[in-house]
Amino acid sequence: MSPSLSPDEHRRLVESLGRTLAPRAVPLSRALGCVLAEPLAARLPVPPFTNSAMDGFAVHASDLAELPATLPVAGDIPAGDAGGHAVAPGTAWRIMTGAPMPSGADTVVKVEMTDHAPHVTEPPGRVTIRRAPAPGANVRHAGEDVEPGAPVLPAGVVLGAAALSAAASVGYSLLPVVPRPRVGIVTAGSELADPGARLGDGEIPDSNSVLLCGLVEAAGGIVAARVRSADAPEALLASLAGWPELDVVITAGGISAGAYEVVRQALASAAMRFHRVAQQPGGPQGVGTVSLRGRGVPALCLPGNPVSVFVSFHVYAAGLLAMLAGKASCAAPRRLEAVAGAGWASPAGKAQFMPVVYDGGSVRPVHRLGSSSHLAASVALADGLAVVDADVTRVAPGDRVGFLPTRLDR
Repeated sequence: MSPSLSPDEHRRLVESLGRTLAPRAVPLSRALGCVLAEPLAARLPVPPFTNSAMDGFAVHASDLAELPATLPVAGDIPAGDAGGHAVAPGTAWRIMTGAPMPSGADTVVKVEMTDHAPHVTEPPGRVTIRRAPAPGANVRHAGEDVEPGAPVLPAGVVLGAAALSAAASVGYSLLPVVPRPRVGIVTAGSELADPGARLGDGEIPDSNSVLLCGLVEAAGGIVAARVRSADAPEALLASLAGWPELDVVITAGGISAGAYEVVRQALASAAMRFHRVAQQPGGPQGVGTVSLRGRGVPALCLPGNPVSVFVSFHVYAAGLLAMLAGKASCAAPRRLEAVAGAGWASPAGKAQFMPVVYDGGSVRPVHRLGSSSHLAASVALADGLAVVDADVTRVAPGDRVGFLPTRLDR
């Protein structure tokens, strides 16, 4: 392996892979969480036609000069009606919320202002209006929210549910977006078994595949391929050759200094770098590109211990996914400050990323054994990672530490 790097040095190598993906048009149903690549202008007015804002009766306001006023009812106009109705002077139409206003009508009288009972299926022959709203009341005019050609959403916005609803309301079914990164996941080791399976001698459950799939989805990526590889480089390469087109590969395990490090052996090339990073946990790391379907695909190779995978994903991989998705210009995670609510040891010469519980600005380790990389069952309790600098060997209660939030699923 190459000489040890600092976390910042390794992160800069990760960032060199983070070119924003080319925009493409995707259906509204697949655009949630994507970055809009171009500004959106309205294709339709909103509302698209003048309609009623209430259940009630469409009338001429001038017919309500004297109250109570009794008017014959010409019929019903439900939402979705396209009958092209007209209101003659001295008459009314019963109308439902969202239904098109009949020509000639300028006001809607709410049903509560009349003698007509709500929830009656058949329209009355006549209606007595007991109270009159202001002229023009309860009418939504075509284009009063947005006119065709008006700006609706700027480029660069992350598309949430309300933004997608806005795009639909102004006439879009496809949107130009930076797509969600398509991720291939490799978990390595002949000792890995299916979660829930009866374990043979020397076997452990493959929790890393579950962990990485969940982290990728929570960070905005799409798990497009996955494989669990035994310690046979040729078999791993054969699996990768059959993968679909991807934007990034993330591996867990098989990159340390042992004799059976399948990922390091299979992916070794001038385009891949394997080295140690001066951090705990997660010292062994790999970064570079792998050849898939004739193109170089960014690859991050993480250690195999579950806490190391958890830490490395949040410190490096989540940032790379954000860069590919057009959501960030660098891979550095969001860093806050917190106060240590308990004391713990930190290794000399290494940055420590301690899984912690966060409580009102105070943090404490999730497990009495601290940041040991095998504590897979306890890391689920973590709200984030406390960051301890490499020159600190002991954190005392009350010390200030960095804090990286990790609950991407919130």
